[in-house]
Amino acid sequence: MRTWPVHDAKARFSQLLDACVSEGPQIVTRRGEEAAVLVPIAEWKRLSNSARPSLKSLLLSDCDRADFALPQRGSARRRPGVVL
Repeated sequence: MRTWPVHDAKARFSQLLDACVSEGPQIVTRRGEEAAVLVPIAEWKRLSNSARPSLKSLLLSDCDRADFALPQRGSARRRPGVVL
């Protein structure tokens, strides 16, 4: 993975794009700090499809959606009412 300073990436965007397609992801830095990554579209689609399930598939699945236990209904005590 090659690193491109932002001023080089702007000045030679066509070369950055060609390197991304032929070599894979390219990192763009700003003031020495990594700021962005340019990835080929096929890689982006693969990553975005495998990143997490859609809301529809999550709601239709029968697996647990949370890892905490809910209290039994009716087990909580009520506070006494406020008298005015």
